[in-house]
Amino acid sequence: MKDSLLKTVNGLGNTRVLLVGDFMLDSYVYGDAVRISPEAPVPVLKVLSRKNSCGGAASVAVDLEALRAKAICIGVVGNDSNGKELLRLLKEANADTDGILEVNDRPTICKQRLVGLAQHRHRQQLMRIDDESTEPLTGEQYEKLLKNFRSKLASADIVCIQDYNKGVLNSAICQQIIKESKAAGKRVLVDPPAITDYSKFKGADAITPNRQETSNVVGFEIKDISDAKKAAEKLKKLLGLEAAIITLDRDGAYLMTDIVSQHMPTMARNVYDVTGAGDMVLATIATCLAAGCDYTRSVEIANVAGGLEVEKFGVASVSIAEISYEILRRNKENDTKLQDVYSLVRRLDWHRSNGEKIVFTNGCFDVIHTGHISYLDFCKQHGDIVVVGLNSDASISRLKGPSRPVNNQHDRTIVLSAMKCVDYICIFDDDTPLNLIMQVKPDVLIKGEDWAEKGVVGREFVEASGGKVVLAPMIAGKSSTSTIEKMKQ
Repeated sequence: MKDSLLKTVNGLGNTRVLLVGDFMLDSYVYGDAVRISPEAPVPVLKVLSRKNSCGGAASVAVDLEALRAKAICIGVVGNDSNGKELLRLLKEANADTDGILEVNDRPTICKQRLVGLAQHRHRQQLMRIDDESTEPLTGEQYEKLLKNFRSKLASADIVCIQDYNKGVLNSAICQQIIKESKAAGKRVLVDPPAITDYSKFKGADAITPNRQETSNVVGFEIKDISDAKKAAEKLKKLLGLEAAIITLDRDGAYLMTDIVSQHMPTMARNVYDVTGAGDMVLATIATCLAAGCDYTRSVEIANVAGGLEVEKFGVASVSIAEISYEILRRNKENDTKLQDVYSLVRRLDWHRSNGEKIVFTNGCFDVIHTGHISYLDFCKQHGDIVVVGLNSDASISRLKGPSRPVNNQHDRTIVLSAMKCVDYICIFDDDTPLNLIMQVKPDVLIKGEDWAEKGVVGREFVEASGGKVVLAPMIAGKSSTSTIEKMKQ
């Protein structure tokens, strides 16, 4: 079961999700709550930093990209500085923003959060300031929105509607989107707002309301799993759904289809912030369904992703590597070498506090051979903890061509994990490991001596931080490429 789930997760990606919704900018102002104001009994916030991120449907777009799906965005922003910032962030995340309208008569939806830090570390949201308009669009604007939608529909694998009840997604446009999507053979997945009438979503394939949202619609409170089952049954019948998926916070989710009526529990989490959890669940289910998963497997993986998201502050995406590691951890594997970057950094801090030296190296490690074994043993000789930055499948394909890798990242991780000289593995998706190196902050950076003339990526950073770069001797004639060529012959 665990291996099957891991293979599914690592096989995600290369799908296209047409995302229609309310696109928002989340703005954070962080500061120390140093004292109480003499003017009123409120904390004084001394500003330390500011950060902008994607919210609402834009958050779903970023989550999709983190899962290696392509987000195709259809929505509205204002012709203002917040709108330009939101488009910049979406493009930075590699989302397709061609379908987003810039309009003059309404502001970009912006939620500004004032966050106080006690003793520089305990974050607590003090206030949220919303700048928005919930007025409907003009007829001309709706026509432009539908035109953009139609131009992208054929290339999409699935359609998502992310509705925050901000005036853009009225009943007429929702029904038109559902009708045209179904005619084109595309599934429609809806994350609804906190309203009492879901009739505008009638005919969609699946809907993902949370416990409270569902209670508002079905007319009774969902206190237990029996209530959730009745509510899912009512939703499915009311809207003519293929699947009703009710998220139940600490209780996981309830899934009902024509062939499945099942409570899907999740693990207890240390909940830090629930902001963005629904976005992550929607993105995960959409990506899984588009990749060919059934509803049961899709919700199972979404449970994992949503659980990881609530342990982070604010709206935060969850990567495939994080989901993979969590699946391993939940199954109580002895092998906990695969780490997401956040967990890895925390573990390395602990090792450093015990005086241990951190060694970092990176590579594809596609077809393991004698040269790899010798190389990794060399790394272990230069420190206490060896961290291997492993190129993702997508990264290798970009670097070496569509025929590589021979072994996917799941299989490569298992092989590396079996080696005693390797302590941790972290998968990275960039073309170079520089970002990962800057977070690991190794004491020793090791690459093969063939990099002497090409230049070792990260050398400047490591040496400036007081570390050193070591070139490892290579065994002549031993490489994955030469091994693959011999196999072809």
